[in-house]
Amino acid sequence: MVNKLVVSSSPHIRTNEDTSYIMKQVLIALAPAALAGLFYFRLNALLAMVCCIVGAVGSEYLFNKITKKRNTIGDYSAAVTGLLLAFNVPASLPWWMCLLGGVFAIVVVKMLFGGIGCNFLNPALAARAFLLASFPVAMTAWTKTGVTWIGKNLDAVSVATPLSFLKTGPQGIEAMNKAGISLSHLITGNIGGSLGETCAILVILGGVYLMYKKVINYVIPCTYLATVFVLSFLLGGFNLTFALYQIFAGGVILGGFFMLTDYTTSPMTTKGQIIYSVLAGLITTVIRLYGGYPEGCSYSILLVNCLVPLIDKFVNNRVFGEVAKSE
Repeated sequence: MVNKLVVSSSPHIRTNEDTSYIMKQVLIALAPAALAGLFYFRLNALLAMVCCIVGAVGSEYLFNKITKKRNTIGDYSAAVTGLLLAFNVPASLPWWMCLLGGVFAIVVVKMLFGGIGCNFLNPALAARAFLLASFPVAMTAWTKTGVTWIGKNLDAVSVATPLSFLKTGPQGIEAMNKAGISLSHLITGNIGGSLGETCAILVILGGVYLMYKKVINYVIPCTYLATVFVLSFLLGGFNLTFALYQIFAGGVILGGFFMLTDYTTSPMTTKGQIIYSVLAGLITTVIRLYGGYPEGCSYSILLVNCLVPLIDKFVNNRVFGEVAKSE
C-alpha cells in the first residue's frame, strides 16, 4: 500500500456544514416564535411573513437573473432575511410595505455589495430602518393580539407597547401593570408590538437551539443581554424589576440571539465580540432611556455593524510563528 502525503493550502480543518445548512438551522430556530406570532396575530402575521419572505427571495432571484449570476436562493439566506424582517415589523404593516422592505434588504443592502458575506450591515435591520424612516406611522401602529382579520382600518385596535411605558423609567411599570401588562405577558408574548416581540421564551429557546447546534456561541448574546440588564439596573435607580422588564420587552432577546450573531457583520475574535456586544448593549440602553425612540435595539446593532472592521483591525488573535523583530 502506498501512502501519499497530500499537501494543500489552508484551511486544513474542514466541515460538511455549508451556508444552506446553517440557514436551515436558523429557520428551525425561528419556527417556534413564528408559530407564536401566528397564534397571537393570526392572518396579519401570516401576510407579513409571506410578503417579507417573497420580497426577499424573489428580489434575489431576479437580481441574479438580470445580472446573469449564479442563482443563490438555494442557500436560504434570503428566506432567513425575509423572516427576520417580518419579526421586526408590526403585524398590521400593509403587504406592499413588507414586500418593499424585503426588496430593499436584499437588493440594496446585500446584493449591491456583492451578495452574502459582503454586506456590512444586517439586511433585515437596515430594511427596518428604511421602512421606519419612510413610513413612520405604519411602522409604529401596534395592534392587539388576537386580531383575526386583514383590513385597512386598524387604528381601532392599536395599543401601546411595553417600551412606551418603560420610556418614563421605573415608574412606568405601575402604569404598565394597570394597563394589564405584566412580566408574564412579556415572557409569553401576549402583548402588542412587532412579531419578534412575541413570546420571548420561544425566542430564547431558538437561540439555545442554535448554540446547541454550534451555529452561534454564547459570547455575543450573553454579553449583550448582560450589558443591557446591568446598565438598566444602574441607570434605572437600582431597580431589579425595571432591568428585567427591559430585557424581556422589545427586541433585545431577538437582537442578541439572531441579529448580533450574524457571521458577516460580527467580529471574528472572542475579545472583539465582547467589545462589540458591550457597545451594542450600551447604545441600546442609552437610546431606550434617553433617546427619542422607546426602542434602541435595531439602531444599536446597525451602529456597531459599522464598527466591526475597526474592531477586527485592532483586536487580533495572537499570531504564532512570526519572525522575531531584530533589535
